[in-house]
Amino acid sequence: MLSRVAVITGGASGIGRETALKFAKKGDRVVVADFNEVIGKQTVDLIKSNGGEAIFVKTDVSNYEDVEALVDKAVETYGRIDVMFNNAGIGRITPVLDQNLEDYHSVINVNQHGVAYGIIAAGKKMRELNINGVIINTASVFGFLASPGTFAYHATKGAVIMMTKSAALELAEYGIRVVAIAPGVVDTPIIQGYKDSGVIDSMKAKVMGNKLTQPEQIANTVYLISLEEASAVNGSVIMADEGYASFK
Repeated sequence: MLSRVAVITGGASGIGRETALKFAKKGDRVVVADFNEVIGKQTVDLIKSNGGEAIFVKTDVSNYEDVEALVDKAVETYGRIDVMFNNAGIGRITPVLDQNLEDYHSVINVNQHGVAYGIIAAGKKMRELNINGVIINTASVFGFLASPGTFAYHATKGAVIMMTKSAALELAEYGIRVVAIAPGVVDTPIIQGYKDSGVIDSMKAKVMGNKLTQPEQIANTVYLISLEEASAVNGSVIMADEGYASFK
C-alpha cells in the first residue's frame, strides 16, 4: 500500500514545518506549501536529508486559484491527497479603533479565506478521487477567548471553528473528516513577533509549566488526528493549549 499524501500550508516554518517533518518521518509523502519560497524549500531539503519524500509549491492561500493549483499539483505528483492541513496564518497586534483596514483584510484573507479555500479545494478533490481523507484546520484558543489588540485574528479563528463544524457536517457523506486544532501560546514566528510587547510573558503565566508550547507538540497532535485510529473525531475542535482556556 502506498504511503499517504499530506498537503501542509504554512509549511515553511513553525507548526507547519514541524508537521511536515512529522508526516515525512512517519513515511508519508508531503507537499509543503508556503508564500515564502526560500524557507519553504528549506523544509523540503530537511525532509529529503532525513530520507523523506516531499515537494514545495509556492502558494498564496488568500487566492483560491493558488490553493486549487496546490491540490492539483499534489495529485499530479503523487496521485492522491489524503490529508489537507490548512495551517497558514498571520497575526498583528493593533487596538481595534486603530485598526488599519488593509491589515485587517490581509489577516481575514489568509486566516479565514485561506482555510475556506483549502477545505473546498481539498474536499472537491477527495470526493472526485473517492478518498476518505481528513482536512485539519488550525484554529486557536483565541477563537474562544478574547485578548486585547487582536480583533481580526480573533474573528478569523472563530470563523475557522464554525467552518470546521459546518464542513464536517456536509462532507461526512463522502467519508471525509474535518477537524480543527486550537493551539494556545506556541513558540512560532507569529508569537515571537510580540516579544517586545509583554504579551508573551502574560500568556505564559496562564499555561501549565509557565512556558511556550513547542511547534513539534502541535505537530504530534495533528498527526494523531490524521490517523484512521482517530476516525471517531470529526467536526471537533481539539484543544492543544496546555490548559490556557481551562486555567483562565
